[in-house]
Amino acid sequence: MTAHPLQDCQLLSNAIALAPALRERARAAEQLRRLPEQSVDELKAAGMFGVLRAKRHGGAQQSLTSFIDIVAALGKGCGASAWCTGVANAHNWLLALYPEKAQDEVVAGIPDAVVSAVIGPRGKARKNAGGYVIESGFWPFCSGVPFADWVILGALILDEGGMVVDEGDFLIPASAVEVRDDWDVVGLTASGSNSVTVKNLFVPAHRFLSLRAAMAGESTGAALHEGALYRSAIVPVLALALAPPALGIAEGALDDFIKRLPGKTVAYTQSEVQMDMPTTHMQVGQATVKIDTARMLLHRVAADIEAAAEAGTMPPLRRRAGMRMEIAYAVRLCMEAVETLMLASGGAGIGAANPIQRAWRDLHAINMHGLMGLETNLEMYGRVVLGLPQNTPLI
Repeated sequence: MTAHPLQDCQLLSNAIALAPALRERARAAEQLRRLPEQSVDELKAAGMFGVLRAKRHGGAQQSLTSFIDIVAALGKGCGASAWCTGVANAHNWLLALYPEKAQDEVVAGIPDAVVSAVIGPRGKARKNAGGYVIESGFWPFCSGVPFADWVILGALILDEGGMVVDEGDFLIPASAVEVRDDWDVVGLTASGSNSVTVKNLFVPAHRFLSLRAAMAGESTGAALHEGALYRSAIVPVLALALAPPALGIAEGALDDFIKRLPGKTVAYTQSEVQMDMPTTHMQVGQATVKIDTARMLLHRVAADIEAAAEAGTMPPLRRRAGMRMEIAYAVRLCMEAVETLMLASGGAGIGAANPIQRAWRDLHAINMHGLMGLETNLEMYGRVVLGLPQNTPLI
């Protein structure tokens, strides 16, 4: 299969061009609690779901640095669109680690297939002749599932005695899962992150990926692809994929704040012009440097992941822990920047038509993701730095 015709800087240009239309629909999308079909169609047409898809499957197979910039550009228009795009690309990256037959099945007849996922092992499965049976499971926060073609669901693998012998992710047609209409939230409202359930579902063996093997760099699928992208360390890549929407959301909020400044006076003063106040200069300066620092951190993480993959090595434990911490720190910086801008917006900031309040809500939602909790990541990193036993295998 030939590579996607939309590549390199054209993908970034497409994202920048698409952002205004996504922005115009953002409020209506929140009312839908999912991305509108028009937005999904436009994202597909612009090649946004194929940024990290393998070239052998018609994808652009771009660098992680390009991925950051492309998804962030979408985030300036609509945070939920950027979020769904970012995680869908992470799942396409993960798909490239599966056995060849599974990879080919996903794109057969649907070259722009969207893969939704809950990677954590929230279900239970047992081996069965020719594959596995997922006995039960409940997977919340399955972002983008209303328009997904396939889903990846994590589960523990149990032996006959009920002991855990492995954990990993099952690739399942979206039509085989039950999607619950339970996404009723205040942040990333338009992401359609509904819960899904499965019960007594058979999955053939080639649609299973052992997380333990993948984290050790032992997945068979990566060798099918040219280049080093799919030899990258799995946890840093999956964590990194969550961060670019935050960057774009914060940059968009900064733009919105600056646009609203000319002529704006501050209530309960002697009609002081907000643009002229030293407090405003400090607020804008602080927000800008935090957003710029976040971008630099994410680019640094991407560069380090790619350098190790090119060298055919796994980044040392301390650096992997540092990557995860830096990603969470970048996401927190974006939230702090918009917190400053939100408070500086005064009463107008809480208006439903003001995009800054949506940015503020979306950034809090991203910061509450399990992999993005800054305090948890700082503790994890501190333990590794001090030479103490790690408190999570997800490093």
